Amino acid sequence: MSGEMNKDMAAQAAHKDGFIAALDQSGGSTPKALKLYGVDESAWSNDAEMFDLVHQMRTRIIKSPAFTGDKVMGAILFEQTMDRDIDGTPTAQYLWEKRHVVPFLKIDQGLAEAQDGVKLMKPMPNLDALLKRAVAKGIFGTKERSVIDAANSKGIAAVVKQQFVVGKQVLAHGLVPIIEPEVTISISDKAEAEDILLAEIRKHLDEVPAGKQVMLKLTLPTKANLYKPLVDDPRVMRVVALSGGYSRDDANAKLKQNDGMIASFSRALTEGLSAGQSDSEFNAALGSAIDSIFEASRAKKAA
Repeated sequence: MSGEMNKDMAAQAAHKDGFIAALDQSGGSTPKALKLYGVDESAWSNDAEMFDLVHQMRTRIIKSPAFTGDKVMGAILFEQTMDRDIDGTPTAQYLWEKRHVVPFLKIDQGLAEAQDGVKLMKPMPNLDALLKRAVAKGIFGTKERSVIDAANSKGIAAVVKQQFVVGKQVLAHGLVPIIEPEVTISISDKAEAEDILLAEIRKHLDEVPAGKQVMLKLTLPTKANLYKPLVDDPRVMRVVALSGGYSRDDANAKLKQNDGMIASFSRALTEGLSAGQSDSEFNAALGSAIDSIFEASRAKKAA
């Protein structure tokens, strides 16, 4: 990636109104994503066919007239999507050159078994090779997800530590990491877990190398504006919110209460889209979804 292009992407990622579309469902979550899109499991007989179908869905989203950098600041891709083309152009290049959407790559290989109330990321022995490929493909940043299922100080400390170790590996390749320690929305001690998470993140931000920035992808917090100190931290390029299973209306309403956070929604973005829709129906449904998430991402509470 040329320095110039990277500078343009960085300016958009850091400052532009808009949100990040999470188009990165992979192995386990792909059948669920396709089912919500109206494609039943009888439509494929193996993983290759399943991934072809999900690529068709993602291509349809990306090529939709509403899906441009005007409102969609960036998009997170799954590794297979990065390796595929749209109309003969590699997906990440297509996103930036044709849609002016900043491309990110999901790099984690899924979650380890639960321990201390959390699920860490599985080991990533091939991460350096993947990051080199990502740079060559024109990817701007990465995303890595782990999960917090309880307000367990030991577990949350381990999650954040691992996230920042991987984040520094990403930064070393000239990419911007989106650090995603997701707090499960249904847990009874969610607010407590978020307080512990905030303290741990603030501790680890001191490790970010001078002149570099990370992004944070966090569950919409129980206490509005809990993460405002992170939004204001110069080492944080952006704080983005995950919808975590909230409906789009709920997620947008919660997002509006958090100044400076923008959306990075997956299911809440594709809610209401269906394979059976005509192109005009599909584009209208996606357009109104994008509009509502964009407005929520831009909303600032009156003082």
